[in-house]
Formats: sequence, structure tokens, C-alpha cells
Amino acid sequence: MDNPLDYAGKVVIVTGGGRGVGLGITHRFLESGADVVICGRNEPEALPEANGRKAEFIAADVRDVEQIEAVVAFTKERYGRVDVLVNNAGGAPEADAATVSARFSESIIRLNLIAPLNFAQKANAVMQEQETGGVIINIASVSATRPSPGTAAYGAAKAGLLSLTESVAVEWAPKVRVTAIIAGMIRTEQAHLHYGDEEGIVAVGRTVPLERMGEPRDIGDTCLYLASPLASYVSGSSVWVHGGGEKPAFLAAAKNTTKD
Repeated sequence: MDNPLDYAGKVVIVTGGGRGVGLGITHRFLESGADVVICGRNEPEALPEANGRKAEFIAADVRDVEQIEAVVAFTKERYGRVDVLVNNAGGAPEADAATVSARFSESIIRLNLIAPLNFAQKANAVMQEQETGGVIINIASVSATRPSPGTAAYGAAKAGLLSLTESVAVEWAPKVRVTAIIAGMIRTEQAHLHYGDEEGIVAVGRTVPLERMGEPRDIGDTCLYLASPLASYVSGSSVWVHGGGEKPAFLAAAKNTTKD
């Protein structure tokens, strides 16, 4: 029986694929035999590689539709096809919703919602012409499904991304499947900026039912599944990758009250 997770001959685009969660996704596809094109505003110091395969980098700001078109055009010209798009690029610094500028909020929504829509549209145009179609995976966040204080525009944009996933999955079927990953807390090279030192990161991890923060590889593994024949009937769906989620705050509060 053929290995459904063998990506030899498949072509994958990962936006923001040179660092953080994107790097974990890139590594997993390379390890599985795919040809991977990554894009970002700045080229990583070392291109991701695994099992003797190295990703190709194209400089692009995904907020610019012409630069998106250039990445898709390069990939099609270089490899003749686009089998998988992972819309991973995104993020937001903390900002107070009461005082943040309109320009800042618009830029966050542009990066986390408009850019994935534009990239998906351009990739879909190529995939629809292919006999085997293609798969688009949008990387969302638990911020889309719960209050996101300090990153309100980001949470709203990610919520929109989940809605977008459901809508275009209907429009672009049956040739193209569209799914989303709702990522929880992931430990990346920038984790210390949000969670403090190593002791703080471990302490935060203990609040998760699986008692650890996620790793970029965990998101990469889920992408491998969603883009594979194993998920051939999965479209318009969002997969939670959050270690069981967050324990309800009232439980700790109730225990403390009982002790008093």
C-alpha cells in the first residue's frame, strides 16, 4: 500500500515558512519528500532543509497582491504545479484597542485575513486547472474563538479566517479542499517575549491539559494529515491543535474559595 504521507512529486507553498511555526511546517513537508517554496519579507539566515531537500525562498510581503502573484507564478514556472498552500504568515504585537491607531488595526487585519484570502485566490486559480486539484490550509488561532485582549484586531481577523475557510471550501469544491488549523500556544524562538524565561514557559505549559506548549512540528504534522489522501473528505473544517485547550478559570477559583 502506498504511503499516504509521502509527498514526493508534490509542490507546497508555505507563507512565512522560514521561522517559527512556519519553519516547523516547512521541515515536515521537506522530510516527507515535497518540494517546498517559502516566502517572507526577509530571507532566513539558513534555508530550511531536511532529508537532503532544501526549501526555495522568494522575497515577498504577503500584504501586496502583486508579490503574492509573483510567488505563485514562480512556483508554477519552476515546478509546473501547486499542490498545497499553507497560509501561515501572520501575527500581531500587543496593542490597546482603546488607543491603537486605525492604520495599525488595518495592517493587522490585512496581514491576518486579507493576505490569506488573496493568496488562496491565486493558488486556487492554479489548482483548479490541475487534474488532482489541491489543498489550502489556513493557520488560525485560539484567539479566533475566545476573547483576545491586547490583540483584538488579530483575534477578529483570525475569526474571519475561519469563516473564510468555510465559505471558499464550498465555492472551490470539488477540485480544491480548504481547511484551517486552530493553533493553541506554540513554543517558538520568540516564546520568551510572551511567556518569560524557561521557567515561565514551563509554568505556562503546565496550564495546558497535556502539560506542555505545542511545538511547530505539531502544527506541521497536522498539515501533513490535512493535505494528504487521509483527509480526502475533510474540507471546510477547522482542526484544534491546542493540547486540550485551557482549563476553565472558575475551577481554580472555586477550589481556592473552598479552601478558605
